[in-house]
Amino acid sequence: MTLEIGLTLGILGAAVFLFISERLRMDVVALLVLILLALLGLVTPAEALSGFSNPAVVTVWAVFILSGALSRTGVANLVGRQITRVAGNSEMRLVAMIMITTAALSAFMNNVGITALFLPVVVSISRRTGIHPSRLLLPLAVSSLLGGMMTLIGTPPNLLASIALRDAGFAPLRLFDFAPLGGIITVAGIVFMLVAGRRLLPRSGSGVDTGEPLPVEIDKAYVMSERVSRIRIPAASPLSGRSLSDSRLSAALGLTVLNVRRGGDKTFIPNPGTELREGDLLTVIGRLDALEEVRGRRYLVIEEEEITTEDLVNDEIDLVGLEIPSGSRLIGGTLKQLDFRQKYGVIVLALRRADRILRSGFDNLSLLEGDVLLTQGPRDRYAELRDLPECRLVEQAALPDFELAKRLIRVRIPKESPLVGKSLAESHMAELTGLAVIGVIRGDRLQMLVSPRETVLEADDMLIVKGRARENLEALVALQELEVQPKPFSSLRELESDETGMLEVVLSPHSNYPGRTLGQIEFRGRYDLNVIAVFREGRAYRSNLSTMTLRFGDALLVHGTRDKLRLLARDSNFISLADDIQPSPRLAKAPVSVAIMLGVVLTVLLGWLPISVATVTGVLLMVLTGCMSMDEAYRDIEWRAVFLIAGMLPLGIAMQTSGTAQLLADTVLSPLGRLGDLPLIGGLFVLSLVACQVMPTAVVVVLMAPVALAAAASTGVSPYPVIMAVAVGASSSFLSPVGHPANLLIMAPGGYRFKDYIRVGLPLAFVVLLIVLLFLPVFWPLR
Repeated sequence: MTLEIGLTLGILGAAVFLFISERLRMDVVALLVLILLALLGLVTPAEALSGFSNPAVVTVWAVFILSGALSRTGVANLVGRQITRVAGNSEMRLVAMIMITTAALSAFMNNVGITALFLPVVVSISRRTGIHPSRLLLPLAVSSLLGGMMTLIGTPPNLLASIALRDAGFAPLRLFDFAPLGGIITVAGIVFMLVAGRRLLPRSGSGVDTGEPLPVEIDKAYVMSERVSRIRIPAASPLSGRSLSDSRLSAALGLTVLNVRRGGDKTFIPNPGTELREGDLLTVIGRLDALEEVRGRRYLVIEEEEITTEDLVNDEIDLVGLEIPSGSRLIGGTLKQLDFRQKYGVIVLALRRADRILRSGFDNLSLLEGDVLLTQGPRDRYAELRDLPECRLVEQAALPDFELAKRLIRVRIPKESPLVGKSLAESHMAELTGLAVIGVIRGDRLQMLVSPRETVLEADDMLIVKGRARENLEALVALQELEVQPKPFSSLRELESDETGMLEVVLSPHSNYPGRTLGQIEFRGRYDLNVIAVFREGRAYRSNLSTMTLRFGDALLVHGTRDKLRLLARDSNFISLADDIQPSPRLAKAPVSVAIMLGVVLTVLLGWLPISVATVTGVLLMVLTGCMSMDEAYRDIEWRAVFLIAGMLPLGIAMQTSGTAQLLADTVLSPLGRLGDLPLIGGLFVLSLVACQVMPTAVVVVLMAPVALAAAASTGVSPYPVIMAVAVGASSSFLSPVGHPANLLIMAPGGYRFKDYIRVGLPLAFVVLLIVLLFLPVFWPLR
């Protein structure tokens, strides 16, 4: 083994590990691979960047845009109406029509795009016919994957397989070279789903009431009756007159207020600034046991003695001002974004900006030149900070008066407090009281810069806390007096009216939100709506949603006014599952978009233009004819997929030039080749099939194609059938929800679990394998 092979194998192994473990985003992994290959000299700089100008990559992003244009001109809506008109209420006919239509469109459109396009259409059909979505959505995803196998542009694996042949010196595959084998596989897949696959799909209760604004199935899926309750604010409650955000209903108890009934039948949806009044009846979602836990508890006792500067310093701890000078790299960042406490080892007690003093609420405030931060920290730490250019130390004598007594206060932990014996982290004091502990006085000893996990609270501990102690502790006492109404919550329909409603949405393939929490994207403030549940992997989550990290495939149940729901349905980060609330398509442009797409196909078929040039021309015509705008075109490109493919293509080059592909072929595939040509074809299919369940399909082809071509050269088998086996195997990613984004997209709306994909996908994969072994040699002779 040469050094080049060893380095290439090391990069290959690291990339596979990162793809499977998901420790880094896939597009980031691809860029890391590209950079490492160039730095180690395994590819030239030109080869490292060649993926971005590769015809396959150009065609991929152009097809994304063409698919988006067909979507925006309402092609799916027109087809969806025809499906229900022809199929009626028969489940078998509906499955057949959905699969045939989806497969036919997926041959020319991106398969994730076509699944996203038909998702609300199929859910709407489900609700009109009373057939549960689980009976229709998995066939939808499967047919989008099968249909993509029929043409060169149907799926990225086909394009990359053709490019691999071209780069190896063979004639590339043409637009419909995949059609004979792919067509048979698609027909067999549809027949399998109609005859056997439907019997393997989960059966959930149907009986959806047609014409109702919200189907019974959503009630069942989210089990909302267990989490929705009504509570009343009693007479003379300290909460009366407070805003909803100051009531600490959400922060302390984790309850989200869905609506407020005031003065008889007047019901409205509140916002954080809504002032509560005695007698208000609140409909809330969350765990009421949190309310029961605080009842009758005395957590903290306020001590009247004021905090002075001397209370906050000792031989080891000091108070020092940090001024933000001109040109500081801290300017524009927030303390939270900068992770200030962790990075600089001090805590910020207050901020002075010009003549204003902020003693709370400044963690998310962008820092400006001239800001002075009052900080507390170890004396030796300030000796290190003195040399940093981003801040200037201001000695205590020169500090302005920050009036700390207005926000710092002493509180004592009584013996009966439930906080005794818990660490600060376990006590959830910040959530319960809204107070930040900056010091603990135990006996005569002052402990500052306390560790949330290591500091265990004891009876009679004196805590120095920052925040609105009196107001927040009064609110905590008032929360204990809330009256839970005995009448049980029966249905989500009780939350709907002419002005208010509910909407299910899923994260779209173009969403920027996966990996971020609802709190981080400021969902409530941005959309003026409440997320009352998240459905993920067959389970509904209804508590602590603001801190839940969103994933692609999550379904969100959102409540609010109908005009805000309509705005949400138009947001490109989400796909609405209500077909009637979708943005109005440009139906007048539908014939134009279809004509342009047919023109692209005809141009490629007749050999007038290369496929990359033809698809880009089609994009330009879509924009010039008004089928879509250029801004919409940019939004429709799945940039992560583009960077993923462009970044990984140089690894395929390195595998070929270094001899790694030949080594893997000799080691892994030669034993199969000695058994015969069909075992080699079957082995390539299975390896690609297994790999695409844990890695992106495009990456599987990039990595497998050089190995397959090397094995073909060693055994004397034609390169075309082996590359076909790899492409078909990589496209057969229906064994798991993580195998393909189309599978994830329908997981939550269909209520599927991981095992549902295996139960349907495993026998279907066996059917595809049989067809490959039987028909591939017919259309592509092995020798």
